[in-house]
Amino acid sequence: MPSSRTPAGHPRSPVAYRSLADELREAILADRFAGGVKLPTEEELSRERGLSRQTVRRAYQDLVSEGLVYRVPGRGTFASARAGRYLRQFGSIEELMGFAIDTEFELLVPLHEAVDAAAARRLGLDTDQVTTAAFRRIHEGTAFCSTRVFLPADLGELMSGTPELTEPGVIRRATVVGLLDRVAEQPVTEAEQVITVAPLPAEIAGHFGVPPATPMLRIDRTYFDATGRAVELAVNHYLPEHYSYRVRLYRTPVAGSPERRETT
Repeated sequence: MPSSRTPAGHPRSPVAYRSLADELREAILADRFAGGVKLPTEEELSRERGLSRQTVRRAYQDLVSEGLVYRVPGRGTFASARAGRYLRQFGSIEELMGFAIDTEFELLVPLHEAVDAAAARRLGLDTDQVTTAAFRRIHEGTAFCSTRVFLPADLGELMSGTPELTEPGVIRRATVVGLLDRVAEQPVTEAEQVITVAPLPAEIAGHFGVPPATPMLRIDRTYFDATGRAVELAVNHYLPEHYSYRVRLYRTPVAGSPERRETT
């Protein structure tokens, strides 16, 4: 991992432990410490990064509390087995794009035009015409998420030459928000989400191989670009036994909303 040592005398950010925990988490999720490989010791990370032992210890405490690592006195720190669940932390648009690191995107219904008044309203459109597609996301051979995505028609047209959204059955490591960033004039900068439990719609039950009306975790995310325009609505159904959800709230040192970290 690249060094993040700061020059002597430079004040260290109070969130340094979070940055270290984020980097270690990415390495763990990329299986760099699979098969019983030990993570670096507190002393090694402290020396390499120019951090205090207390900062490194706090980063490891975060990973322990998330269930990502376990510590054996006298032996070291090890990555926990994930036991078939998909576990990843999301606190930014970049981290949502990180879905492509360790899951696969399988296109089920290619991009096409449709009339959907409810989706158009949530996108703030003055027409009921949208562009939509459906796909499922796979982790280690198991489908754990089915998504239907809706785009404004002009963005759908820009995406019409994207193989990930036009070739049925194609499997890629990609995210729609990442694909949008390649073609849209403005980058995606913000997302809001609504979380509910809902019965699995009959039309997508086959995506998971479970009966219709099975209780599912439903997460709807609306993405906005730098101008505040809604550019994507993603309606996601997650298979509960292969997906866990946790939120950690941090108190910020300045006035404003607390930073929210979502762990799935």
